[in-house]
Amino acid sequence: MAAPKRGRSASAQSKPGRALALILIAIVALTGGMFLSGHTTPRLGIDLAGGTSITLEAKADQGSAINKANMDTAVEIMNRRVNGLGVSEAEVQTQGDRNIIVNIPKGTNSKEARDQVGTTAKLYFRPVLAQEATGSAAASPSPSASGSSTASPSPSASKSGSTGEKATSSSSPSASATSQGRAVTDALKADSTPSASASASSSASPSAPATGGTDPSSAEAKLQAQYAALDCSKKAQRTTAGEGAKPAETTLGCGEISGVWYKYLLGPAAVDGTEVKKAQAVFDTQTAAGWQVTMTFNGKGSKKFADITGQLAKNTQPQNEFGIVLDGEVVSSPYVSSSITGGSAQISGSFTQDEAQNLANMLSYGALPLSFQEQSVTTVTAALGGDQLHAGLLAGAIGLLLVVIYLVAYYRGLSLVAMASLLVSGILTYVLMALLGPAIGFALNLPAVCGAIVAIGITADSFIVYFERIRDEIREGRSLRPAVERAWPRARRTILVSDFVSFLAAAVLFTVTVGKVQGFAFTLGLTTVLDVVVVFFFTKPLMTLLARRKFFASGSKWSGLDPKSLGAKPPLRRTRRSGPVETKEA
Repeated sequence: MAAPKRGRSASAQSKPGRALALILIAIVALTGGMFLSGHTTPRLGIDLAGGTSITLEAKADQGSAINKANMDTAVEIMNRRVNGLGVSEAEVQTQGDRNIIVNIPKGTNSKEARDQVGTTAKLYFRPVLAQEATGSAAASPSPSASGSSTASPSPSASKSGSTGEKATSSSSPSASATSQGRAVTDALKADSTPSASASASSSASPSAPATGGTDPSSAEAKLQAQYAALDCSKKAQRTTAGEGAKPAETTLGCGEISGVWYKYLLGPAAVDGTEVKKAQAVFDTQTAAGWQVTMTFNGKGSKKFADITGQLAKNTQPQNEFGIVLDGEVVSSPYVSSSITGGSAQISGSFTQDEAQNLANMLSYGALPLSFQEQSVTTVTAALGGDQLHAGLLAGAIGLLLVVIYLVAYYRGLSLVAMASLLVSGILTYVLMALLGPAIGFALNLPAVCGAIVAIGITADSFIVYFERIRDEIREGRSLRPAVERAWPRARRTILVSDFVSFLAAAVLFTVTVGKVQGFAFTLGLTTVLDVVVVFFFTKPLMTLLARRKFFASGSKWSGLDPKSLGAKPPLRRTRRSGPVETKEA
């Protein structure tokens, strides 16, 4: 029975080199990735590196009053939009009764953030009554000639419906008009037929607005005239197209497809964007659709969506299409072959990852209760933050020095293990912070620096727990090598429980707070996880190796493991060791 135990113990102690090699490989790989990415320093927050400050003024032009409740709701939505994962350290706060200040740290895509914070994200699904290319595209070959199937783009390239998308095939206006970016579901067609193309060609003529009603009123005639005069290739006209139209009214809209602007005559809204329960960006690995935005409707929206798609499926193109209108712009105009049930749909069309995520982001977080006008954009300097950073780093250096002095004075030779472990933990923390900046938008701010300083104590505490367990085993009379192995299970449980409590506190703090406090919580949680990794893959294997060295194994006075200094008592094991010796002599 004793021999197998010694065999297993020897086997376990023979593997510390593997663990040390593994963590060394991880450090080299992460450091190499940091240099290859070109981001060799952590991205700093606005208080340390400066950034952009945007002032937005609320406008009560959406039927909502400017009050504290609506302003707080707007702040919450904007904060979730620009912070994404919550660690990019953008700040959103009210100023006065009708202003909101948004501070965006340097290194963030400030233009993208500016587009997101003030966007109301009003989404409607409107039936398409007519559509036509505008600008120079309108001077291309006649609609009837361009409606041939030979000019139609491939199904994958035809799924273009968001601003700025690039199609890989012909960008002929009529070809794009016959098969536009579509919400991809089981009930939607993936390609267009020649007959549909011909129908769309005839419908895209200037007289097409008449399809909006057989007995148009004066208001409808005025709308038809506006449609005929609309040129969406001109920014001034497309920004005012459909301005002030109510959801229940017929309106105009513009949309860009493969670099060509189209004008639309749109019917009353059939489904409201507030009835979208959830939206997220996904990458379709099954087909060539690429990045898509999936939408799930609530119960009311599901019924409305099924009803409108069922009605549109009976019409010819383009009257079988519905326009997905986001803030007055037609981002997609899918056509329908049958009623779409199930309460879910997808928007696809050569989206980039950022475009898909931005659209899903705005739809998920809902519409702002108020509209906002950008009042000013200023650059924030980091002079004050730089001074605070120096003060924080100085405090961290003093704290680290005191910890090292304590370790050297109390643990002597063991302090080398602790300092080496702290060095490994510091390298991993720095490299991960540098990599997480471009990856998830992590920004190192002053509270995050504070979290890193607190982590020094947490990491040192783990070493102390293990060292004291080893000392307890030596006090019981065991030699160093078995003491290291017997102390580990007990110390491991204590370390895991302690780190779990710290990580849980960081997770709760990260969840219930916003802004800079989240930076502190995120850093604390990250360093706590790294503490577990370092203790398991570096500190313990290193102690196993050092226990084989004479300086530590012999209990040198300067090793910190001297049995006499620790007050070791005569062990029961000495009696066991004397047994075999007496037997051999006998």
